[in-house]
Amino acid sequence: MRSHFDEQLHKLNEEMIRMGSMIEHAIEQAGILMASRDAEHARTVIAADVEVDRKEREIETLCLRLILMQQPVARDLRLVSSALKMITDMERIGDQAADIAEIISMPVKGQRYVYPELLQQMGPAAGTMVNRAVDAFVKRDVDLAHEVIESDDVVDALFNDVKKELLQTMKKHSEFGMQLLDALMIAKYLERIGDHACNIAEWVEYAVTGTYKGDKL
Repeated sequence: MRSHFDEQLHKLNEEMIRMGSMIEHAIEQAGILMASRDAEHARTVIAADVEVDRKEREIETLCLRLILMQQPVARDLRLVSSALKMITDMERIGDQAADIAEIISMPVKGQRYVYPELLQQMGPAAGTMVNRAVDAFVKRDVDLAHEVIESDDVVDALFNDVKKELLQTMKKHSEFGMQLLDALMIAKYLERIGDHACNIAEWVEYAVTGTYKGDKL
């Protein structure tokens, strides 16, 4: 019985890695889109979010089967329940990458505004957080999870700098008004992706140690 349970936990790891790779790819493509502004490419990124949603449902089914049929002990139950929480954040990350692609796919009237370098830096920074958060789960690495949580300050600082730059540009170039608002929305989505990566890392800590956000449970 235990060997079968361990096989299913191994499968859960593999499925989490697959879903992680899917959302990491989505973030990477969203970053590329900020430079290329390729509407056709954006539509493929939006369409790919359906697969992320499907993977979430598959992992959810696997987790529920493990809980209901295998009756896991406390540590294993924490692991499986944490995975259930994590995939919700992972699915939201996929949604936000698709939302960025949708904004970029919209037609623009007049001169096209070039997204600032700081905004384009946010994509890789948030993507790295997601990659490391999923890696922390797979390795059961609490130290790596803590590094992910601490690195959110970098993404938050970039967001604040981007917001200031966009507001200053808006005062000088009102003709870019709607595009600047779109850029601010993209920055907010990337900042939220960082927050979701933090949530994933916090659930890793809970899965391994039994504590959540530093509080004993």
